[in-house]
Amino acid sequence: MHNGGSPWTLTVPTGGDTLRQERLTRDLHDSLRREADLVVGVHDADGPSEPGSKGTGVGEVALWAATTAAVARPASQVLITLIKEWCAKERHRKVVVTVGDDSIEITGRPDAAQERMVRDFQDRVAGDDGSAPDDDAA
Repeated sequence: MHNGGSPWTLTVPTGGDTLRQERLTRDLHDSLRREADLVVGVHDADGPSEPGSKGTGVGEVALWAATTAAVARPASQVLITLIKEWCAKERHRKVVVTVGDDSIEITGRPDAAQERMVRDFQDRVAGDDGSAPDDDAA
């Protein structure tokens, strides 16, 4: 996600309701765009970028996210926190976050098991967002 790390794909599943998916995806985009250290855009709707990749399905709208600079907290933590806050506005909201071949679904009403899964996901992708130890640290 940072300095050439894996791109993040954010998909808002709505059970096939394309209009609702577009509305919610735009709302998520607007919420994430307010964070100064994130750059968020809409994926090309024509399909996956390469054969065999986990792209969006036909008619699905998805976002991509990246960081503009090193941040105090790992970028994955910032992004996951913002997505959790957005999902919490309505208990039926969901966002599927995909990084490389790994993904996690974040819901508006997470239980303890989902919270553990999110922490595990963050640990797995932490190396992709510039959160490696700082060589200049004393």
